[in-house]
This record gives sequence, structure tokens and C-alpha cells, in this order.
Amino acid sequence: MDKVVNLNRVKKARARAKAAALAAANRVKHGRTGAEKANDQRQEARRAALLDGARQEETEKP
Repeated sequence: MDKVVNLNRVKKARARAKAAALAAANRVKHGRTGAEKANDQRQEARRAALLDGARQEETEKP
């Protein structure tokens, strides 16, 4: 005789597995690694420092 299975639990488990697979695919498709984010932050800080260094001070007009 086969084991009795609660169909609601099976359906919910299947839905959770499908959602987890979709989430994993979205992370691969849209996600960025921590190293990529850190690299972008370093580049932005370097760009801002370069712009600040090139900024001319305003002189007061008499």
C-alpha cells in the first residue's frame, strides 16, 4: 500500500520550488556581485575626487 500524501503540502512545496528557481534565475539575470558594486563605488569616488581637484575657486568681484 502506498504512503498517504497531503496534496496541499505537495502543491505548496512545488510552488515554493518553482518560486525559488525563478528567484535564482532573476538573481543571475539582474544581480551584481559585491566585488562589482565595490568596484563601482571606487570608480565613483575616484571620479568625484578628480572633479573636486579640478574645480576652480570662485573669486569675489569688487
